[in-house]
Amino acid sequence: MPRPSLIPLVLALSAPFLCSMAASAAEPNPWIEIHSSHFTVVTDAGEKKGREVALRFEQMRAVFATLLGKEHLHQSIPLTILAFANDKTYYQVAPLAHVQQQGQLQAQPIGVPGFFLAGEDQDFIALNLSEEESWRAVARDFASMLLNYNYPPAQGWFDEGLAEYFSSIHVDNKQVELGADPELLPSTTQDLLGNQRDTHPPKSLTELLGAQVWLSLPDLFTMKHDTSSRNTGTRHTLYYAESWIVMHYLLHEQQLPETGAYFNLVLNQHVPVEDAIQKAYGMSSAQLEQAVKDYFQVQSALLTAVDAARQTNSKAPSAANMTAGQAYQFPVPVGPDDSVITSKPIPEADARALYAEVQIRIPERREAGLKTLHDLATAPTAADKKFEARREEKRPDQDPDQLPSNAMGNALAHRILAWDHIQHGEFADAVSEFKDASELNPRDMWLRYYVSVLKYRAAQASHADIQGLANMMLDLRSVLEWYPEFADAYDLLAVARNAGGGPTAALQAERAAIGLSPRDERYVFHLAQIYVNDKKWDAADVLLDRLKTSGNPQIATLARDLIEQAGTERKYGIAGSAPAQPKFAPQKSPFDVLDEDAAKREAAEKSSPSEEAGDKRPTRFSKGRLVAVDCTQAPAAILTVATESATLKLRASDYKSVVVIGADDFSCDWRDRQVTVNYKPGGAKDGDLVSVEMR
Repeated sequence: MPRPSLIPLVLALSAPFLCSMAASAAEPNPWIEIHSSHFTVVTDAGEKKGREVALRFEQMRAVFATLLGKEHLHQSIPLTILAFANDKTYYQVAPLAHVQQQGQLQAQPIGVPGFFLAGEDQDFIALNLSEEESWRAVARDFASMLLNYNYPPAQGWFDEGLAEYFSSIHVDNKQVELGADPELLPSTTQDLLGNQRDTHPPKSLTELLGAQVWLSLPDLFTMKHDTSSRNTGTRHTLYYAESWIVMHYLLHEQQLPETGAYFNLVLNQHVPVEDAIQKAYGMSSAQLEQAVKDYFQVQSALLTAVDAARQTNSKAPSAANMTAGQAYQFPVPVGPDDSVITSKPIPEADARALYAEVQIRIPERREAGLKTLHDLATAPTAADKKFEARREEKRPDQDPDQLPSNAMGNALAHRILAWDHIQHGEFADAVSEFKDASELNPRDMWLRYYVSVLKYRAAQASHADIQGLANMMLDLRSVLEWYPEFADAYDLLAVARNAGGGPTAALQAERAAIGLSPRDERYVFHLAQIYVNDKKWDAADVLLDRLKTSGNPQIATLARDLIEQAGTERKYGIAGSAPAQPKFAPQKSPFDVLDEDAAKREAAEKSSPSEEAGDKRPTRFSKGRLVAVDCTQAPAAILTVATESATLKLRASDYKSVVVIGADDFSCDWRDRQVTVNYKPGGAKDGDLVSVEMR
């Protein structure tokens, strides 16, 4: 990562003066949204630069896939890249680095032209395009993100070594360079801290390895490290240097399959490190260590030559002159003509809302971000004024449902504020913002996901059942059609199915979540809960035995509680009372209005202003007993459902297309089953089936 210079600080201090000059000199570029195969870039730097950013990330993604030997990589949480044209907009959103100066802790602008911001719902990358190749500043975090979504749990040396190796990447339209000492690169790949080079520059990784006695491989492989040191401390330590050169060797020798076998032995089979090294690599730890040291001696001379060539601006050694098999330079896997990139304008208010969304996720920027969002959410737009005029002109006999709603302001701002309320446990406020957001933009799929999160977290906080379970599952299925790799949507769907009594369907969804994000221990814990509910004790024991020693204290506590609960239930046939959370009777809650709006949201999503036809009937929800299923006119089916108030005849034109929850497939043999149905009413006692949930 880059070591900062004084330039960002000077720019930040002089930003008001410089920006006033810039404003008078030229009008800013409009905001546009760039879409490539895997990335969304929002920028005010013009279409050409936006397309270049999208291409560079497509190239880095392709290179990382090559390193892992994968044809396809998952992006298990949506990622948005904000690329700013100037220093002012970038440094007003970027985190501050807290550094010691004259005995006092002071906040200064970070010294890198890009940063990565991870979130529970989505990830963000911010870039300062006024500096060249700003995307290189986030290469390390980009690699760590992809590793989390595409590689099973590993040891720290592997993660840090691979990320350090990848952080040296340099790519243009023709060539990729990879494998150099990341601490010998230009300033865009330096450290985040704000430490200056001018007095005592830190040693490069090559220098560290050449000047110190190495850690033994068993010590390196078992060493615990604090990942927070990535941003709060230096990585110029022997741990990072040795992790980097070990990964350098393993990649060069094409031994990632053997490394995967090693992790299976150590992490899953609990084989001692020394024995696992021998079995996986076919040599002792001492022999492997010597092989890495011999490799380093050969490579150190090459790395020094590459750096010397770069410092003198002369041509670096070509691939033909390097050690056989060394791939420092190779053609780009994705070129300008290989990736389909499109663009469209984005309203300025939406761009401001996105900017504020990043701000509220950074503590020192939160206050400014909230102010912007509240301003956007309460300021009447041109559409609001038009609606108000229509409202004033309404006729006495006009249907009030056809009038515009009371919602006002920017829909995106309302949605972002709703998520912020969820994060702070302010569920009633979140519902209010969701209602406004859904009325302003009912086709926003993020609303369906966030409402599902809201229902789940509110149930956890109140120790009650999840409310609106059937609509929650329908919403999540729609979210997954929109973003098929959304791991957290699969996880929530599994939780909802498990709560609804469908362990088989829950198991399928949870396995999908883990496949998309194999390192998230929350998903593993939820899988254990499904096994316990389905009385698959042995499968649950394997997972809980691993989770009870988790480095995450919350996960470890939950695992130990579930072990105790499962033990009691297994022994006595009843769930343990001590670890289980008490469930209270559901109270009247703001979720009622959300479920009432679900039908409107679904109807709006399926229709467009130009569509005259279409089923605009509201979706109704009912519980009852499934008496029988008539499939004599297959593929059509008629379900007879007895509810408290009536016996319904619900028709499915093709039962194979019916959404089924709590069972693997629709069955014409169902009889006498408790069900929950969603349907479009025809008359008082009939309708068209939308979904059926087996209870």
